[in-house]
Amino acid sequence: MNKSIASWQNLFTAKSVLKNLRKLVSLDVIAPMLVGVAVLLIWEVSVRVTNTPPFILPGPWLVLKTMRQEWGNLFPALLNTLAVTVVAFLVSAASGLFVAILFAQSKWIEKSLYPYAVVIQTTPLAAIAPLIIIWLKNNTFGALVICAWIAALFPVISNTTFGLNSIDSNLGDLFKLYKASRWQTMLYLRLPSALPYFLAGLRISGGLALIGAVVAEFVAGTGGSGSGIAYKILIAGYNLQVPKMFAALLMTTALGIIIFVVLSALSDLILRDWHESSVQQEGKI
Repeated sequence: MNKSIASWQNLFTAKSVLKNLRKLVSLDVIAPMLVGVAVLLIWEVSVRVTNTPPFILPGPWLVLKTMRQEWGNLFPALLNTLAVTVVAFLVSAASGLFVAILFAQSKWIEKSLYPYAVVIQTTPLAAIAPLIIIWLKNNTFGALVICAWIAALFPVISNTTFGLNSIDSNLGDLFKLYKASRWQTMLYLRLPSALPYFLAGLRISGGLALIGAVVAEFVAGTGGSGSGIAYKILIAGYNLQVPKMFAALLMTTALGIIIFVVLSALSDLILRDWHESSVQQEGKI
């Protein structure tokens, strides 16, 4: 009996390993990698053939070499930016969900307040960031978080509000038939229906929180041990250390990709057993 159980466990383990290997060698992974490698090769060859100075355009190899040399200087700054991004993202997720639930309570509330959410989204962050930093001059971290929160808030509100209003009409009639209260309908029907939209909003919000944090750091221009990656880019630009600028930019881009991958994996993990999008993707593998 124990041997049979062990054989089934080994079989399931082998299937999961095979599934992961298929994901790694799928066209969705290989095609972007090939394009990226081709672009990097063309970039490196072009820089070497034309003898372009590093302070104009460094080659990818020099950028990677600079990133390794400056790792001790750039990585702590990247962690500071990550801290601002994470706090702003969590606050935007919680506040965006709360506002969306508020909008779902009444069409009058939604129509009255939703335009102001659009105003917040369309106002250039670079224009209002100096004001926020001036108002919170004694709390730079808080000012940076508020700026990143403003950038990340709207996708959560928009997607979640749409999800809360996109319930199945038949299920809505069923809840009315059984005289479910407003909050029972919200808890057992609207929120589960809106979960995929909420998670999609989080995937967008994560990248925008990083962008907002970097823009706010550019405006703040704060140095010292608490400085973010944007400050390192500014100082490198002032000193014409272009390879260092590219290295910091590469690290910031990699952080944005990691944030998106983590949030996508979280979404797949939550939805994989019941939502059509994840179930269909599992079936295609």
